[in-house]
Amino acid sequence: MELQQMRYVVAVAETNSFTRAAERCLVVQSALSHQIARLENELGARLFERTSRRVRLTPAGAAFLPAARQCLDAAERAAAEVAATVGEVRGRLAVGLIPTVAAVDVPGALRDFRRQYPQVRISLRVGASDDLIEQVREGALDVAFLGLPTTARPQGVAAHELARDRLVAVVAPDHPLAGQASVGLRRLATEVFVDLPAGTAGRLQSDQAFSAAGLSRDVAFEVTAADYMTRLVAPGLGIAMLPSAYAPQLTGVTTVEVADAPARVEYVIWSRHSRTPAAAAFLAVLDIPTGDAPDA
Repeated sequence: MELQQMRYVVAVAETNSFTRAAERCLVVQSALSHQIARLENELGARLFERTSRRVRLTPAGAAFLPAARQCLDAAERAAAEVAATVGEVRGRLAVGLIPTVAAVDVPGALRDFRRQYPQVRISLRVGASDDLIEQVREGALDVAFLGLPTTARPQGVAAHELARDRLVAVVAPDHPLAGQASVGLRRLATEVFVDLPAGTAGRLQSDQAFSAAGLSRDVAFEVTAADYMTRLVAPGLGIAMLPSAYAPQLTGVTTVEVADAPARVEYVIWSRHSRTPAAAAFLAVLDIPTGDAPDA
C-alpha cells in the first residue's frame, strides 16, 4: 500500500470522477485507474462503484477513506516536522473562524504569514464557534477564531482571550429605533428578531441576556450567516443584535447602542496536545503567547 495510491483514492472520492481525479493529480487516467485497481486487489475489496454515469464509494471505500486521509495528513506532518528542524516551515495551515471575528485582522495576519512562509498552503473554514472548537479538538483545524458568551469557555483546547465586546442592535434605516442614541432589552423584546440558529454560541449570548432580564422575544428568522442577517434587517423584516466591533463592516442598516447589552468574548484556540510548525509560526505572527496559555 503506497501513499500515492491513497492520494488517488482521496482524489476520486472528492471529485466523483476518475478523469477529474487524474487531472488533479497530474497523471494520466490509465495510470491512476491501474494504481487504484492494484490497491483494491491488495485489500480484497472494491473501493468504488463505477458506471458510465457516475463513480461512488462502496461501503469498503467509505470505511477506507478516513484512514487514508489520516495517513496522508500524518505523512505531510512528518515532512513538515523534518523541514522545521532545518528552519523551514512548510506543509498546511488550516484556520477556522466565525464570520463576525473582529479582534484580529485575519486577512492581514495571513498576508504577513504568507510573506514569511510562502511554502505553507492555507485553508480557511468559516463556521459556528462550537463546530470550530470540535474541529480543533479533532485535529481538522490548526487554529480557530471564535466568540462565546461570557459564561462559557472553549473546552478541550488551548485558548487565549483576544477581546471582549458588547452587542448592538441592528435595525433598518427607517426603523423607529434608528434615531435613538440607546435602547434597552425590554424595548427590543417587543420587536421581531433575525438571529443565528438556536443552540449556537452566537445565539446563546442574546438568549441568556433576555432570559436573565425575565424577557422573551420573537425570533422569526434564523440565519446561519451573520452577513445575511443584515440582508433581512435592511428591508425591515426584523432587527438583529451583533457585536459592536463587527458593526462597522455592515452596510444598508443602522446600529443602536444597547444599555444592558449582552457581551461576548473572542478567543483564538489551538490544540493543547500538539502544534504543527505552521500553526506555531502563525500564532507567533499573531504574537499569541502559547507557552503558558491555559488549557480549557
